[in-house]
Amino acid sequence: MSNVVVSGSASGLLGIKVSKQSGWRLIQSKVEQFPDGELYVRVMGDVEGETVALIQSMALRPNDYLVEYLLMVDALRSLGARKILGVIPYVPYARQDARFNKGEALSMEVVAKLIERSGTEAIVTIDMHLHRLSDPSQVFGIPVVNLSAAPLLTRYVVENYGLREPVVIGPDEEAEQWAREGASAIDAEYDVMEKVRKSATEVVIQPKKLDVEGRDVIILDDIISTGGTMVEAVKVLKKAGARRIIAACTHPLLVRRALEKILSEGAEDVVGTDTVASAVSRVSVAPLIIEGVKRLTG
Repeated sequence: MSNVVVSGSASGLLGIKVSKQSGWRLIQSKVEQFPDGELYVRVMGDVEGETVALIQSMALRPNDYLVEYLLMVDALRSLGARKILGVIPYVPYARQDARFNKGEALSMEVVAKLIERSGTEAIVTIDMHLHRLSDPSQVFGIPVVNLSAAPLLTRYVVENYGLREPVVIGPDEEAEQWAREGASAIDAEYDVMEKVRKSATEVVIQPKKLDVEGRDVIILDDIISTGGTMVEAVKVLKKAGARRIIAACTHPLLVRRALEKILSEGAEDVVGTDTVASAVSRVSVAPLIIEGVKRLTG
């Protein structure tokens, strides 16, 4: 018995990287769409008695990718897989982890139950977008390994952009955990942006404690979606005298011309990982996935 890798249509390249770096056998899958929009899924190899790392990120087309994942789990079970580990680099619907208004669906809980009941025995994910919860295990009833790409991102930026004594900034207080981890990996200072009320009518955003004038800055967050938060952070840091600014994130969704907006405001570059395939996905999370699978399999 050994580990094998199967990837869904959202994570084909990432599956190849994981297979090459781990030495685990890669098994191809076939995914097609019928004219009415329904999916056809087939796993094209022998997985009987194997532990399968099923890699499927679920960003940008969450509904399609979630259904595809569930169908792939069923296909693997029919082939006699011994254990199915869901490697979901980007978990969808994590924002809706509470009911804010009467009649709302608790989306994160629904998705978690679907994944659990499909036959998935454990999950590996990267920087799950948690708000009110501190641990994915509070949502899932199966083991979850949630690893952070923050150290990989800050090391990449330092090694490739020649920054001098950079400071790592989280664009809001929710990003403090990533700023802290990223800064620790490169032995740098970190801070987060905070809203400060100057008067009854004026609220400004600024770093909480550090002066960035003349300094190189890495702005680090888990997700860049529309880019609004990152754009505002770039504006403030440029005004505060930051010398060079590199924006970095784990999940580069980059919708609604986000990349263009961030660069036009003065960021020198944007760097992301391959949890989501994008023009800025320069850092691979394959090593983290391998680490997570090994934790679960011993």
